[in-house]
Amino acid sequence: MDKVNSPEEIIKNLREEIRKHDYNYYVLAQPEISDYEYDMLLKKLEDLERKYPHLVTPDSPTQRVGSDLTKEFPPVEHTVPMLSLANTYSEEELRDFDRRVREGLGDEKFQYVTELKIDGVSVSLLYRNGKFVRAATRGDGKVGEEITNNVKTIRSVPLSVDLEKLPEAVRTEFEVRGEIFMEIEAFKKLNEQRALNGEKLFANPRNSTAGTLKLQDPRIVASRPLDIFTYYLLSSNGFESTQYENLNYLKAAGFKVNPNFKLCKNIEEVLDYCHVWEAKRDELSYEIDGVVIKVNSSVQQKKLGTIAKSPRWAVAFKFKAQQAKTKLKKITWQVGRTGTLTPVAELEPVFLAGSTISRATLHNVDEIRRKDIREGDTVIIEKGGDVIPKVVGVVKNERPLNSVPVEPPEYCPVCGSPVFNPTDEVAIFCVNSQCPAQIKGRLIHFASRDAMDIEGLGESLIDQFVELGYLKTFPDIYGLKKYRESLIEIERLGEKSIDNLLAAIEKSKEQPFHRVLFALGIRFVGAGVALKLANHFKSIDALMNADSEALEETPDVGSKISESILKYFADAHNLGIIQKLREAGLKFKVEEETGTGKLEGLSFVLTGTLDSMSRNEAKERIIKLGGKFLSAVSSKTDYVVVGENPGSKFDKAKKLGVKTIGEEEFLKLIEE
Repeated sequence: MDKVNSPEEIIKNLREEIRKHDYNYYVLAQPEISDYEYDMLLKKLEDLERKYPHLVTPDSPTQRVGSDLTKEFPPVEHTVPMLSLANTYSEEELRDFDRRVREGLGDEKFQYVTELKIDGVSVSLLYRNGKFVRAATRGDGKVGEEITNNVKTIRSVPLSVDLEKLPEAVRTEFEVRGEIFMEIEAFKKLNEQRALNGEKLFANPRNSTAGTLKLQDPRIVASRPLDIFTYYLLSSNGFESTQYENLNYLKAAGFKVNPNFKLCKNIEEVLDYCHVWEAKRDELSYEIDGVVIKVNSSVQQKKLGTIAKSPRWAVAFKFKAQQAKTKLKKITWQVGRTGTLTPVAELEPVFLAGSTISRATLHNVDEIRRKDIREGDTVIIEKGGDVIPKVVGVVKNERPLNSVPVEPPEYCPVCGSPVFNPTDEVAIFCVNSQCPAQIKGRLIHFASRDAMDIEGLGESLIDQFVELGYLKTFPDIYGLKKYRESLIEIERLGEKSIDNLLAAIEKSKEQPFHRVLFALGIRFVGAGVALKLANHFKSIDALMNADSEALEETPDVGSKISESILKYFADAHNLGIIQKLREAGLKFKVEEETGTGKLEGLSFVLTGTLDSMSRNEAKERIIKLGGKFLSAVSSKTDYVVVGENPGSKFDKAKKLGVKTIGEEEFLKLIEE
């Protein structure tokens, strides 16, 4: 075969082309091809790698998103500590820093490099021979946590770099440090989606970034709009340079560097830079909370050294928080999907940090009491690093004479049901699982893939059906067939789509008991706990009759979960829902498996994504046929099932000599 047209060469060229387009799009923000053309290139590469799995490499663009869950984040010891910076808050404090630098360097001339202080999460990226091998959090500065699988999903993090663009001293192994962040508009869209799903909102872009990086499923991380700015290049091979040169090396090698850094001759130029960006911060598409000032020369940095946990050669100048004063007209209580009541301050509109603010979060009752916030107060609101405004204080001398402390509601403001405050939690909850404010989110959960798996009954259709009065509770889903003639008249639906939906609803009655239990949406009862409860109690009746002691005999069920289950079954409305679901034909007991047992004694591990079924469905099929479904590969594993975009388990299987099979072979194996 002509080498130019060999699979190896075609795959190599495709990877280089995709990397170039990733750099143009995610780093330079200058795409040269359409999204469709990019997707076609990636699909071609995926198809070839599936056909020639021995040619798959860890730095391939197809390997960014693995499907393996990260059960734990192993500790990583930093070879060079990731020090925190001392903060300065005034021109006087910044001049004092400059004085200490001058005293430390004596008569030596020096320069500063100023960079924007990105409000994100610090990360260390390790590269060997130009290939990305590990990512770690800052942690306590000495030891962080490995988050490699999650950081690989960030498209602006190169999986391989052009070593020719880096100094020879660092090419064997080097470390890059940076700040992972989320742009403001992307953060707002994420929160809007979470609000639609009835999920808790993130307080600010930094919180959402930190929370995302600790998720166990890289596929969810990949769906979140994370980005990175890199700012530090270091190596243990005696590499010495300047910070200004390092930033340019990083840019040349394909890393994303914030473009607003500047080389300053003296502290006056540093102060000018700080004042300019404090005034211009609202013009940026991402959050900054100050400026980082560093002595430029790495030789001089070493001479100045460190003190405690901070370097003597760098400091952060923190911007003042953006605040405004306004009147708190009223405190209202919002009810989320899980029934959580969140207090919200209704404000006299005030302009702050580029937008008009009329509402601000009060977080919870304890926060209201701690700050002694009352209706009618004049309050200070702050945006600072938070995109969502919050009340930070009260102007007590402007408080009305007739003001009274705020008391939390005893009843849900939407449905009137009693409010419940768990002893070990700050939050308060509406106990009515069918509260109108919760119903849409609960219906979405009920119909979701890991619950009843009703194909076609998604969020938009549920919203429509609830607003039209067809859906109020779970059993109403199974009564939709009587409205068939009316449903097909709804715009953009029609006969075929409604018949497909009704067929999917009917098919969902075949779901096993543990899925039905999960679908009920009992607080703290996730899919895993639902399976263990089902296997332990065998039926809903036994579960309903169990006391806390019996419940806590179930693996992974503690006092918090048992208390939630008891409260759920103590609600007459919930019991009525269960009875109606029984009458609709749903399964409320574990049925004896009728499988052939053909996989008896065999153990399986799944890595990657299967086209024909979900991970849970594959697990259920294996267990039904007598096999064991494992989460980790060992020398005793019989088969590793390799799907699309396999993760590290595939590499471990090859290393241990464990047999790997593709989806087609797996399907033949589980045929009954």
